Amino acid sequence: MMNSYHFCGIGGSGMLPLAAIVRATGATVTGSDRALDAGRLATKFAYLKGMGIDLFAQDGSGLGEGKTLVTSAAVEATIADVVRAAELGLPHLTRPELLAELLNAARTSVAVGGTSGKSTVTGMIGWMLHATGADPTVMNGAVTKNFVSADAPFASALVGDPDLFVSEVDESDGSIALYRPSVAVLGNVSLDHHGLEELRVLFGAFLSRARKAVVNLDDPEVRAMAESLPSNHLIGFGLDSPGATLSARDIALGADGARFSLTAAGETHDVSLAVPGRHNILNGLAALGAIHALGLPLAPAIAALARFAGLKRRLETVGVANGVTVIDDFAHNPDKIAATLATLTARPGRLLVMFQPHGFGPLAKMGNELADTFARGLREDDRLYLPDPVYQGGTVDRTRGSDWLADQIPHATHLPDRPAIGDALIAQAEPGDTIAILGARDDTLSEFAAALLARLG
Repeated sequence: MMNSYHFCGIGGSGMLPLAAIVRATGATVTGSDRALDAGRLATKFAYLKGMGIDLFAQDGSGLGEGKTLVTSAAVEATIADVVRAAELGLPHLTRPELLAELLNAARTSVAVGGTSGKSTVTGMIGWMLHATGADPTVMNGAVTKNFVSADAPFASALVGDPDLFVSEVDESDGSIALYRPSVAVLGNVSLDHHGLEELRVLFGAFLSRARKAVVNLDDPEVRAMAESLPSNHLIGFGLDSPGATLSARDIALGADGARFSLTAAGETHDVSLAVPGRHNILNGLAALGAIHALGLPLAPAIAALARFAGLKRRLETVGVANGVTVIDDFAHNPDKIAATLATLTARPGRLLVMFQPHGFGPLAKMGNELADTFARGLREDDRLYLPDPVYQGGTVDRTRGSDWLADQIPHATHLPDRPAIGDALIAQAEPGDTIAILGARDDTLSEFAAALLARLG
C-alpha cells in the first residue's frame, strides 16, 4: 500500500469506513466532501477528525505531491480535487480499487454480494466473528449497531486483523470483478443498477473466483449460477430448497425478531434473531453459511447472532411517540422495498410512508418495478408520499420524476418539498400507525425521521 491518501467524498457510506481502515494501517489520510463545504453532518466530520484525518474544502487544496486520490462513483471528473490530482500527475484509485487491494491481500476474506441484504449479512458475519473471539476487519456500507460506542458513533468499519477481512462488495459500477475472496456470499440477484444479463455475468464470475461460494438456492437467478459450479465449491442455503446445506424450518415471525430451526450439515440448532422479517432469516442463513464455509463451529456463532442488533437505517425504529412508531429505512430498490413493506404491513395499524427516490436515473431504469412494488405492497388504508428525487447536479435526464411515479400508484401523493410531507404525515398520524421514511443516498433522511418523532412527542 502507498502511505498517503486523499478521499474525495469522504463522508459517503462506502468512503468513511474505508478511510477509517486505511488510517488504522498507519497511512496518512485526508479528505474532502461537498456536505462538509455546505456545513452539513458536522458530527460525522468531527468523528473523522478524531481519527487524525485532516479535512479540506473540495477545491483541490487537499492534494499535493506523494498523495493518492481516492474517489467514489459519485465524484465527477470535473470536481476540483480530481482536476488538481490530474494536474499533479497523482495516482488515482476508485474506492473499489483500493478496497480490492486490501481484501485480496488478506489471507482469509469474505465478500458479500447481491442486490439486497449485503450490509446486513456483512454486519452479521463481522459481529459473529468478533463476538466469538476472532479479530476481523469489517468494511460495511452501514453502521453496525453492535459496534457503536460513544467514541465510534459511525461504526460502519471495524478495524482488526488485516488478514481476516470481511466486506460487502458492490456490483453497481461493475467493480465486483476486482475481488478474489476466500468465501463469496450471494444472497439474491434482481434488477437494480444493471440489466439481468449483465448481472449474471458479473455475479457468476464472482462466485467462480472464490474458494467457497455461499449461495441462496431460493433465488432462481442465484440457483441457476450455482448449477455451473462444482458441488465441493458450494454451500447452499434456503427456506424451501432441497439440497441446501443450511435450511430453516418451523419459522416464527415476530414484530421485533424471528425464530427458526436450523438444519446444517446434519445438525439441528434453534436460532433466534433480534431483527424482524422473513428476509432477515435468509440474511441469517447467508451469514451462518459464511461461518460454516470458514470451517468455524456454528453453535457459538448462533449464540452471538441472537445478540445482533441490526444496522442503522435498516428497518430502524427511531422511536414511538403518542402511539405512533417512526421507522427509518434504506430501502430504495424493488427488492428492498418489497421486504420492508412485507415486514411492516404484517404489523397492526396503518402505514404512512415517505419514499424519496435516490435519483432520476434509477427512476428511469426501474420506475415501473418500483410502482408495481408499492401498488402490491401497500394496503387500502396505507398512504405514500413522494418528494422529488435526490439530485446532486449533473446532466441526468429529469423527464421522469416523482410526479410520474405518484400517478402509477394508488393512494400516492407527490409533494415536491419534504417539509410539506412532514406536515401531512403529522396531520394524518394516529395512535397505532407507523410512519416509515424510505430512501438512500441522503443522510438527512435520518434527521427528517428524528424531527418527525420530536414533533409527534
